[in-house]
Amino acid sequence: MATVAVRGTVLGIESFGDHDAPLVLLAGGPTMLSWPDALCERLAAGGRRVVRYDLRDSGESATVDPQAPAYTLRDLAADAAALARALGGAPAHLAGTGVGGMVAQVAALDHADAFSSLTLAGTRPVAPGPPDEDLPDHDRAVMGRLFARPMPDWSDREAVAEFAAVGAGIRGDDPAAARERAARIWDRTPGTAPPVQLANQLGTVFTRLDCGPRWRERLSTLGLPTLVVHGRHDPLFPLGNGEALAREIPGARLLVLDHAAIGIPDAATDAVAAAMLGLDTLSAPGPEEPPTDPT
Repeated sequence: MATVAVRGTVLGIESFGDHDAPLVLLAGGPTMLSWPDALCERLAAGGRRVVRYDLRDSGESATVDPQAPAYTLRDLAADAAALARALGGAPAHLAGTGVGGMVAQVAALDHADAFSSLTLAGTRPVAPGPPDEDLPDHDRAVMGRLFARPMPDWSDREAVAEFAAVGAGIRGDDPAAARERAARIWDRTPGTAPPVQLANQLGTVFTRLDCGPRWRERLSTLGLPTLVVHGRHDPLFPLGNGEALAREIPGARLLVLDHAAIGIPDAATDAVAAAMLGLDTLSAPGPEEPPTDPT
């Protein structure tokens, strides 16, 4: 674990692999722990320097006020480009998951020279809030069950981990993995104030960001080899969102994880890593048969 100062802020990072290998930069969703250890290790074993990082107001990155962030989605995108350059790895393979996938899309559009390829996992082509009419919205039944639960005592590590485990079961993710990840996130969260915990555990700071202007209409201009990874049973951003991304980005490949919901399960890391590593062998995007998920 380390920190890097870019653009007047501090970002928490963790590195895997050979420092001189080609860089794969993983934008957190919002914390770096959204990217599984097993995937980071598999990518590093494939000859990459893997750096996962916390977005602002999460983890080891600078936390100021998650209830009134003084930055925008485009600032977070600029952070990604600046970090790639600061690490000496530009152009880098940029990957974003969840809300980090929104950051990655805007970063690739606004700072294309900083990146060589793009992976978008469990995300969608529009900002938080009501989606476009052609995109499936959150599963209402699942969201209703999630938000009907009382909040835990954020000062109680075990209560927060249990809250995450139960939520994972509702969403269709692995409760044990979610429990462990939530406890690790709690350990890295700077304080137990509810707004700070909510920003780290649930990414609520994104609901307060200025996410304009729209970027979906610009996706057809992307010239980077792109992989879209999506869980078939994702209730937050249902599969149609990933399918839309794959249609609208020229030459993008879609990897559907048949037995996954929101997260990337350990059983799928080999398939995801192989698809990501394969992107870096492409000189330009082009139509290909989508890879399959053996899990």
